[in-house]
Amino acid sequence: MLSLQPAIESANLARRVGVILGSALVTLYYCILILLRGACGRLRRSDVDRYTRRWSALLLRLVRMRLSLHGQLPDFNDGRRYILLSSHASHYDIPASFALLPGSIRMLAKKELFGIPLFGSTIRAAEFPSVDRHNPRQAREDLEVAKRMMESGIVLWAAPEGTRSRDGQLLPFKKGCFHLALDTNAVIVPIAFRGIHEVLPARTWRFNLGLAVQLHVGEPIDASRYSVEQLAELMSEARTRMQGLLGEQSQQAPAASPLRPQPV
Repeated sequence: MLSLQPAIESANLARRVGVILGSALVTLYYCILILLRGACGRLRRSDVDRYTRRWSALLLRLVRMRLSLHGQLPDFNDGRRYILLSSHASHYDIPASFALLPGSIRMLAKKELFGIPLFGSTIRAAEFPSVDRHNPRQAREDLEVAKRMMESGIVLWAAPEGTRSRDGQLLPFKKGCFHLALDTNAVIVPIAFRGIHEVLPARTWRFNLGLAVQLHVGEPIDASRYSVEQLAELMSEARTRMQGLLGEQSQQAPAASPLRPQPV
């Protein structure tokens, strides 16, 4: 278990370079591992789950993040389709989610990520879906793929803001992931990070080490109870719940669970 009392410090140039190089090497290693196993026909979903959690734990260790979980998660194995809608204030949102949350979690990725050499091929092999709303025909095909993934047990992770917030507060939401939730009758689980924007502030390379980060889980929203005409209402409800998770930062949160990386 990670220590709960490391010193908090702003990384100097040498440490920043070390974090960046270390993160790149760890990512390269797991990309190659996944692609090699996929090429040999030996890549199972459970392997990807294990590799993403190991990759995430190593990235968090490089910045000495102290992570805790607040709130109650639903049972992802109850046969429903689930979408985790997360606040987005750091590149570390995704590895922190992978490290702490159970289930076969896959990020709903921007289509541009699939064009990155090696990395794009890796996330495709690892069942990371994308939905292209600018191309109606492709969007329908992507949606069917995402539906099948969710029906087979994958939990989608999406950031409705679409880009990272500088101060940790919510930016305007985009509609794409809410359309997907409506089209798949998914259960939306709002989650929000407190303090993660300070680990690596958006659009900077200024790392802060040893920071405490809290992941708060909100009350689920059953999208099957909303129609397409109620899209704005669904977005408003999700925003209200996520804002509530972020708006209690001045209060001491009860019942915190220390970092419990999922079994690897």
